Amino acid sequence: MKARIENLLAQIKELKCSNAKEIEEARVRLLGKKGEVTALFEEFRSFSPELKKEFGRTINELKQAAAAKIEELKSTVSQEQVSEGSKEDLSMPGTPFELGSRHPVSIVRQEIVDIFRKFGYDVAEGPEIEDDYHVFEALNFPQNHPARDMQDTFFVSAGHPNPLLLRTHTSCVQVRCMETMKLPIRVVCPGRVFRNEAISARAHCFFHQVEGLYIDENVTFADLKQAILLFAREMFGPETQIRMRPSYFPFTEPSSEIDVSCNICHGKGCNICKGTGWLEIMGCGMVDPNVLEASGIDSSKYSGFAFGMGLERIAMLKWQVNDLRHYFENDLRFLSEFKTSIEV
Repeated sequence: MKARIENLLAQIKELKCSNAKEIEEARVRLLGKKGEVTALFEEFRSFSPELKKEFGRTINELKQAAAAKIEELKSTVSQEQVSEGSKEDLSMPGTPFELGSRHPVSIVRQEIVDIFRKFGYDVAEGPEIEDDYHVFEALNFPQNHPARDMQDTFFVSAGHPNPLLLRTHTSCVQVRCMETMKLPIRVVCPGRVFRNEAISARAHCFFHQVEGLYIDENVTFADLKQAILLFAREMFGPETQIRMRPSYFPFTEPSSEIDVSCNICHGKGCNICKGTGWLEIMGCGMVDPNVLEASGIDSSKYSGFAFGMGLERIAMLKWQVNDLRHYFENDLRFLSEFKTSIEV
């Protein structure tokens, strides 16, 4: 027993470790549940009182020596690591990391919302999964309208009078505003919409819109024209002109398509505007009295206008992008071009 203790003590004094892993292995070998020092304590229990008196203090000193050596090695290794780390030049610049950028559609959305906020509009949002009533019926869509067919709309549930579907426009948010907000109402409704269309350079099965609504007493078509003109000049430049072409939408009467003068060729004609000098950006019109009445608004007292535009369309015109699919492919080569468009 005495020889074993002396041998272990000599090993402990000579013990050397170069890293934390070796120190832990040495601790387990000496002081672990099955360690050499622990084994001596197990044997010590069966000793006679005379032997316990002779070896008890020696075994305890051995255990203390092993624990002290382990702590000494830990301290030495830690100091060496700090010393090695201090050799680095802390005045050198750190490792650069790549910054992301906002998506071009998000940039355009924020720019449009900021413009209308300056005009006094609030921002309203609503659910992407809507019911038939808010998407179609409350907006004066007839029962046989093509938009209510499965070939054009993604239905979530069917087979009952008011099925759920993925909204095809954000006009349904306008309906909810008319149902719940106090008059007058002046809101813009940005959001993602879905349509059952083949994906191509000009179309996608989901895209983004910003629609606007203004309802008050004595609102006229002249107010609509002025609002659109102010928006166009804020968005595309102070020299921008607009052109209004008659159109049809179930929820507005009269209705119009809005073109802006091409900001590339300034009306002279180019491949972007297909030689016409004009670019289509949105649809608009005076809110149909049937739509007002469906939401509980007295159409004999109140009138209003509504408009809507596709964000991808505006972004394509703003940055002369010729393929809608670029906005959805998450190609970093494409998205990195818009870093300079971020306003800090």
